[in-house]
Amino acid sequence: MSVPTVAADQSVCAPLPVLGRDVTVPLVTGGEVTYAALDYAASAPALQRVWDDVAAYAPYYGSVHRGAGYLSQLSTDLFENARRTVADFLDCRTGDQVVFTRSTTDSLNLLAAALPDGCEVFVFETEHHASLLPWRDARVTCLDAPRSPRQAVEILERALADRDPHGPALVCVTGASNVTGELWPVRELAAAAHAHGARIVLDAAQLAPHHAVSVTGLDVDWVAFSGHKLYAPFGSGVLAGRADWLREAEPYLAGGGASRKVTRREDGGVDVEWHDGAARHEAGSPNVIGAYAIASACKALTEAGFEALAAREERLVRAVREGLADVSEVRFLSLFGDDAPRVGVLSFVVEGWNSSHFAAALSAEYGIGVRDGLFCAHPLVRTLLGGDARAQGECGAPEAGPGEKSLNAIRVSFGAGTPDEHVERFVRAVRELVRDGARWNYRTVDGRCVPDTSA
Repeated sequence: MSVPTVAADQSVCAPLPVLGRDVTVPLVTGGEVTYAALDYAASAPALQRVWDDVAAYAPYYGSVHRGAGYLSQLSTDLFENARRTVADFLDCRTGDQVVFTRSTTDSLNLLAAALPDGCEVFVFETEHHASLLPWRDARVTCLDAPRSPRQAVEILERALADRDPHGPALVCVTGASNVTGELWPVRELAAAAHAHGARIVLDAAQLAPHHAVSVTGLDVDWVAFSGHKLYAPFGSGVLAGRADWLREAEPYLAGGGASRKVTRREDGGVDVEWHDGAARHEAGSPNVIGAYAIASACKALTEAGFEALAAREERLVRAVREGLADVSEVRFLSLFGDDAPRVGVLSFVVEGWNSSHFAAALSAEYGIGVRDGLFCAHPLVRTLLGGDARAQGECGAPEAGPGEKSLNAIRVSFGAGTPDEHVERFVRAVRELVRDGARWNYRTVDGRCVPDTSA
């Protein structure tokens, strides 16, 4: 069977220009090739427009909020305008706050620190560790992995029905899985949470780069996402949503910017009056360039149109699945079924291969960057792999305890900047590796499978 090309569709948009699209990398077999970045779920390349906007602003950079000079005032306006742009991008409600953070992980840890006393947290075992782990000071109920969107709602409703209805509760759920790419029934889960007196936070790290996210339409209480997955670099993120829990909590960080007034007491201590707004949790000099980059990405994606971006992405997903449909050794991982709606994220295993070995061969022999391992979602990947783990002892196989098998998978992910050729090359490479095997020898170095260049 010849490898199919990605079918042209005049109704979908062309790839958006991103940094690195012309970067070439060496192949272990000789020569160079344009790098195929297919690890968008980890970090997406920066949009060229975002980079140009940042470069244009960089000479005018100044400290914000506390400077009298022109550049400080300009930077303050830019920073606060970025906050309004993000609020518009997320379709926030009147009174919602947009807090700039370092990442989705930072945003959810901030919210965890703001939980009221006695708050119960409900989270599915399918979550990324950023959503699964921050709730250390709360009573946490970890819910089993559902096998359909409807079952997800039913599982949550049963769990919430058993809780104390008079205490505070929070549900944390992803919008799109970072392992399977599958879309979750966020609106229905939010309705279930609110019907039982709970609030809900949406981890939109994988959703926001691919689909429009409306806080109002989904009726979620908070949403968190990262700039580096939204085509914006510089270590920035967002927590947006209801103000009351954030306003009543102690500042996430204590320091300048979060404090409105600090006075010395006679006993040698200090009294502090904290800000009530977003500044309460943005102590220190903020990442102005990071916030501006996020705002620039929000504008670029909105103007490109999520419908067109999603349509193109669906076409690329089909190209991968159809191109490998007759390769029986390849098994895609899924919770809700192969036909479930998803973003451009697909994880799979290959019979006879350790996933680290396969990913290393894709990189070294074809110039294709993917991810292998458990994707910071260990419980989910272990559930999906079940007893079909790869054999121990292969190149790059993680060490396992006595009687345990090594578990890992391969993830390919793409988005607004992915050229058709990268997906076509990936399909061709997978087929060739399965059919012919690797053309190079590999060994394990520091737990990673790498080409053996010792000969």
